[in-house]
Amino acid sequence: MTPPSPSSSTPKTDLESAPLSSSSLKNTTLTSLSWSSLSFSVGTKTILSPSTGLLRPGELLAIMGPSGSGKTTLLSTLSRRTPPSSSSSPSPILLNGHPLPLSTFQSVTRFVEQTDSLIGALTVREALDFASKLSTASLTPKERRQRVEGLLESFGLVEQGDIVVGTVTNRGISGGQKRRLGVAKELITGPRVVFLDEVTSGVDARGGWEVVSYLRKIARRDNLIIVASIHQPSTATFNLFDKLLLLSEGKTHYFGSVDGLAEYYETQLGMMMPVHVNPAEWLLEQVNIDYAEDKELARGRLEEMQMGWERSELKRQLDGDVAAVAAAAEKGDNKFVLGDNETEDKKPGMARVVMALVHRSFIKSYRDVVAYGIRLAMYTGLAIMMGTVWLRLPATQDSIIPFTNSIFYGSAFLSFMAVAYCPAYLEDYNQYAKEKRNGLYGATAMMLSNFLVGTPYLFLISVVFSVISYWLSNFQPTAKAFFTWVFWLFLDLLAAEGLVVFMTSLFPSFVVSLALVAFANGLWMSVDGFMVPPGTLNVFWKYVFHYWDYQKYVFENMMINEFSERVYSCAETADGCQCMWQTDLADQCLIRGQGVLDQYGYKPGYMGKDVGIMMAIIAGYRVAGWLVLKLKN
Repeated sequence: MTPPSPSSSTPKTDLESAPLSSSSLKNTTLTSLSWSSLSFSVGTKTILSPSTGLLRPGELLAIMGPSGSGKTTLLSTLSRRTPPSSSSSPSPILLNGHPLPLSTFQSVTRFVEQTDSLIGALTVREALDFASKLSTASLTPKERRQRVEGLLESFGLVEQGDIVVGTVTNRGISGGQKRRLGVAKELITGPRVVFLDEVTSGVDARGGWEVVSYLRKIARRDNLIIVASIHQPSTATFNLFDKLLLLSEGKTHYFGSVDGLAEYYETQLGMMMPVHVNPAEWLLEQVNIDYAEDKELARGRLEEMQMGWERSELKRQLDGDVAAVAAAAEKGDNKFVLGDNETEDKKPGMARVVMALVHRSFIKSYRDVVAYGIRLAMYTGLAIMMGTVWLRLPATQDSIIPFTNSIFYGSAFLSFMAVAYCPAYLEDYNQYAKEKRNGLYGATAMMLSNFLVGTPYLFLISVVFSVISYWLSNFQPTAKAFFTWVFWLFLDLLAAEGLVVFMTSLFPSFVVSLALVAFANGLWMSVDGFMVPPGTLNVFWKYVFHYWDYQKYVFENMMINEFSERVYSCAETADGCQCMWQTDLADQCLIRGQGVLDQYGYKPGYMGKDVGIMMAIIAGYRVAGWLVLKLKN
């Protein structure tokens, strides 16, 4: 079958001969990737039987097999994301015949997920630029631009360079272009080995061919080793691969060149490969027994094919080649040496990483309405609703309960609605998880940048909400009281967002994190002192939850802000003046606001201590989130 002709998006230059703008992307140090007796088990169940393989620079390997055959397990183990069950050396995955420390291995390899972890609000060019900034500090701005433009040209993405990847409100680039961008993002960091999980996932046959075609050309030009799991490629796509590793039920059935497949099956197993049939489909049919009518017969045939591989000359030759590479390494030959762009001192420091992450997140924050735009609109709507429901309340005793209800509602629901941040943080978390596994940055940089980007927006929300609702409801009309109100709303939102970050980091699932954050805020609302005054709150809830409930300190200080320095007129009747709260101003037909506070046990003068406690709670959520990120693999 003739491969499809390149589309208009394919670069006109010859990719196999055209160099990138930065020569450091070309591999000159890696001569082999090999593994021997690589296996993986869960308890007593073997997921991956001992596997052996050898790859040279410029080669493109396809890992194929039916569902449940162990493709993803092998790929994860080869990339050292999953530790092997057993090995005969410190690491059975060898570069130039040498086992490398995990940190060094991560610095020269990259893993492209099956599901694209791309920030949709960035343009294609920005995505590559930030990937470069997070991976190396040795490039000048000009060199970085040249490297970005070189990869855009190499992957046929020049025309899409200024188009966003894709958000809820902006469709962005196509699935095939996203797949190419995902690979380009990893290549810009100068790896020597690239692992791809389900390389054609989410794209059609044409898009799959384009992705693999680009990979083949890049591998040839830059001497890279590329390992990709693939489910069921078209004939044209399958023929682009140099080598095939065929799996079934965790066992190897073939490892060798794609060109030698037909000869192997005919001479070793006596099976003729049909001429006018997709070889990938035919191979999968031979090693898949899920739909066989006679399971025992099919399993026996499968075992014969697997044993045929174990007895084959091709297997003996592979074992010999792997042993020869290991023997040469023992003599000190072909020792793997890091290139200039891979050394530790060339990596950006913490400050540079945080600055890059802040810049990237800031771009996302104003382009993607899910990040803060929707929340700002929600809070603005809530402020208008509150201001018009509790509209121009007079300073009378009839307004005291409505004032109290409004204070509770405003503070509690403001923090409750922070659940809207869950989807935006989940995108950041997924991006972090991928970039952490690729060794770009860790939990500290992630948590710092997230806090620095979110803080100005939360302050803006606090001001907008207060400007609308505070004056409409006619709370204490002084500048001091207004700015104190804004300050406590700001702390409220900081704590609420910290809770979202912690819960979502702990359970990175939209439904689970949403439910947990909502439940936690419901708990805080119940014990913050409004529903049940602190003096009568159940001992368990008071001492276990009440004192570290951030809503408790917000509600208390907002109440003090409104009532401590304000008086309210009593109701005048034919029988005289009737005051609902008896204070020292009763003879003047007035209620001193402190009388309202006394029923809650609130007294002014503790704001400094309460601010300190709130700061500790805010920091505590962030530290807890940092610990979760730090401890997760």
